[in-house]
Amino acid sequence: MGDEPGSFPHAVLAERHPAIVRQVAEDLPYDPARRRTLDALLENCIEGTVGPLPADAHDRARWAAWDLDVHAGRSWFEVPWLWSESYFYRRLLDAVGYFAPGPWQGIDPFRPAKLADLDAPETDAELAALDGLPPDGLPTALLHGSLWGNRADLGFRLSAPGTAERAEVPPLVADDSERLWSLLPPSGDATLCLVADNAGRELVPDLLLIAHLLTHGRVRRAVLHVKPHPYYVSDATPADVLDALRRLTGAEGTAAAYGRALREALADGRLALRAHPFSCAPLPYARMPEDLRADFAAATLTVLKGDLNYRRLVGDRRWPPTTPFADVTAYFPGPVAALRTLKSDVITGLDPATESALDATEGDRWRTGGSHALIQVRD
Repeated sequence: MGDEPGSFPHAVLAERHPAIVRQVAEDLPYDPARRRTLDALLENCIEGTVGPLPADAHDRARWAAWDLDVHAGRSWFEVPWLWSESYFYRRLLDAVGYFAPGPWQGIDPFRPAKLADLDAPETDAELAALDGLPPDGLPTALLHGSLWGNRADLGFRLSAPGTAERAEVPPLVADDSERLWSLLPPSGDATLCLVADNAGRELVPDLLLIAHLLTHGRVRRAVLHVKPHPYYVSDATPADVLDALRRLTGAEGTAAAYGRALREALADGRLALRAHPFSCAPLPYARMPEDLRADFAAATLTVLKGDLNYRRLVGDRRWPPTTPFADVTAYFPGPVAALRTLKSDVITGLDPATESALDATEGDRWRTGGSHALIQVRD
């Protein structure tokens, strides 16, 4: 819940969401009517209650099945935090006219920020770093690039060997990478599902990882799951995938070659895009519909990227950190891996010594500061 002042969920609802509304209003020149609806949302998400969707909303029945009728009329702070966050973004899209007929229909309110991130000069340096990596170190570098997103220097883990081992608390608080690679043996007939997180510079390493696995025969087919519409500010949509491919094919060297390989893979079906409505659901994956369950069940391995997908995978609860990852993901219909930078309170699968060291050196900050990450696998 977000009803405890001083807690991380409370800060997101009381501070981050209003800031997002203000930023959206600043980034795009919405007309007076749209600005009035944004102002109303700003007031409502701080002091108001969860309201219904418009009577003609295309997804009204879907949200009813996703517990809207249960939570309507309650404070945003008194419903499950995952649900409250997700519904906030759905109402934000209403406020800017994303779904309604008119000039703003289909216009991503977060696109300016996404493009600024993707086209930042730092992206050029990260892509150029690919050409300096030894071939035998490339898979590890790409995996860590996908894990750390736009905090990643693709050469860092290889250029500074032993750094993690020397740290009092390693950046990776759990590392099942060897188990992950064992599920994708060389020259195997594997299918990889990758459930993406953010667009921009964080999506680029995900695409590079997929391209490498396809090109080198570690997977025969890949399925990339993205959001069907804008969500959580920076989450990737199909349009963001195309923007990232443009960035890759416009680069040089290895990055450009991988960009061309991805375009070919999309064209011949070896890489498929999915944008399932449940990707924007305010619910854990334990409640996934049967068609999505079948998609994951058919995969050799499903990799879920990012903090939000982790919360949805294990259940958005303040678990004791030593709760076994395998126990809370036992429902998942096939082998599953989580690549996640720690940005919320939810955590499972730590050994007691790691938890003690983190608490002793950082208090509770390690849970939300983004300075630690994990690779967890349940096969």
